[in-house]
Amino acid sequence: MVTLRKAAAAASEGEPPRDAASVARDVPSLPSASFRSYLSAAAAMAQADIALIGLAVMGQNLILNMNDHGFVVCAFNRTVSKVDDFLANEAKGTKVVGAHSLEEMVSKLKKPRRIILLVKAGQAVDDFIQKLVPLLETGDIIIDGGNSEYRDTTRRCRDLKAKGILFVGSGVSGGEEGARYGPSLMPGGNKEAWPHIKTIFQGIAAKVGTGEPCCDWVGEEGAGHFVKMVHNGIEYGDMQLIGEAYHLMKDVLGVEHDGMAKGSVFEEWNKTELDSFLIEITANILKFQDSDGTHLLPKIRDSAGQKGTGKWTAISALEYGMPVTLIGEAVFARCLSSLKDERIQASKKLKGPQKIQFKGDKKSFLEDIRKALYASKIISYAQGFMLLRQAATEFGWTLNYGGIALMWRGGCIIRSVFLGKIKDAFDRNPELQNLLLDDFFKSAVENCQESWRRAVSTGVQAGIPMPCFTTALSFYDGYRHEMLPANLIQAQRDYFGAHTYELLAKPGKFIHTNWTGHGGSVSSSSYNA
Repeated sequence: MVTLRKAAAAASEGEPPRDAASVARDVPSLPSASFRSYLSAAAAMAQADIALIGLAVMGQNLILNMNDHGFVVCAFNRTVSKVDDFLANEAKGTKVVGAHSLEEMVSKLKKPRRIILLVKAGQAVDDFIQKLVPLLETGDIIIDGGNSEYRDTTRRCRDLKAKGILFVGSGVSGGEEGARYGPSLMPGGNKEAWPHIKTIFQGIAAKVGTGEPCCDWVGEEGAGHFVKMVHNGIEYGDMQLIGEAYHLMKDVLGVEHDGMAKGSVFEEWNKTELDSFLIEITANILKFQDSDGTHLLPKIRDSAGQKGTGKWTAISALEYGMPVTLIGEAVFARCLSSLKDERIQASKKLKGPQKIQFKGDKKSFLEDIRKALYASKIISYAQGFMLLRQAATEFGWTLNYGGIALMWRGGCIIRSVFLGKIKDAFDRNPELQNLLLDDFFKSAVENCQESWRRAVSTGVQAGIPMPCFTTALSFYDGYRHEMLPANLIQAQRDYFGAHTYELLAKPGKFIHTNWTGHGGSVSSSSYNA
């Protein structure tokens, strides 16, 4: 068995870590008596309230934010020269302290020790956890503030609980500016940690309304990172919807870029129900000029990248059987955009409808587009909260849906006034099954419905791709239909695979019919579709 001192030395010298399973076998849950004495002596001289590992821009800004709110932070980075650079530059004149080894960092922390990891998701998180465990004591807290996969967070939470260490997986949203001046924080994991980090987290978080922090405890184990994942998926949807509205303006109404920039359509929309960060920055992007005095946006290659969190949301929706169609289509839209070279070739060979000049009332159609965007946005959030509710059922989480909406109202990419309406809906009915069943959202969609359908049908006739506008409308129509053609699909499944079906008059009773006398002679007992 490795000794604690060897483990600590390996941690400080950057020795390659082993896998988490081997560490779990070899490293005791608690430090030895001699090391505990060292920690106790160090604790008496401790000066830092919390430590942060990872001095990329997000980490630096989060440290400066905590410093601004009166917390003493100990900074550490794997490349220790970055610690000195940070203290000499960005953190100069602050109360931030640095450490050149993990042992030094731990020795500077007050009890219970609180350590934030802001490193690349995946193996790097496990590597640092492995190095930290031998240096910590029962009740100390490790917080993962990266974009970790929620299952990894659940695993880490359970593994560390067995060693007496409290683990928190916290979503952090708002980008570099949010980290510096007030992010949206979504902590979940071992709830015993919450009283020890609440003051710091709610202190540095964005504030809305009368000063409510955009941070509260989300739920058990991987709940915090799951909520952040869904947030990112909704972000994908919001961005794609805005892109489709822009496309309709450009290619159906024929609005030139200069007209969009000068007309400030998005600025006007930002004074309506669509008031949000993404609408605001879209207005700014449309106006932005390159160094030569021309607008930059038309010069940007139409190929959108992605880091994977939208994909995770879509995959989770499939795993838990939730029709989160809009986020899925937003992910696929980015995939299609990446096929730029293929699309250039296809554009020369594949015909669409004949292009004709729009002859209607442009101002009226702009309002149709705005309402289509608003209605589709409602669908996207309704689907996102459906997924949250299903995940809570799957994992036994207790989620505060109104609280989650409040966490997203400020400090994050999807921040908007609209989220306050979601909080109100769940305040009215905490057991609300679907946002569309709330009176406010029901009325909002009904008021947009005619415009929504006109925008979609006009775009389809003009050959404009609108995957999110159309899937949102299809979901709405499917959700409001008492009867869908799934009875035929189930009959087909029973025909070729004996998968059985239920009768409307006898739900819960599964029946198989020998269809060959009426529907042909094909049969199968092995094919499962």
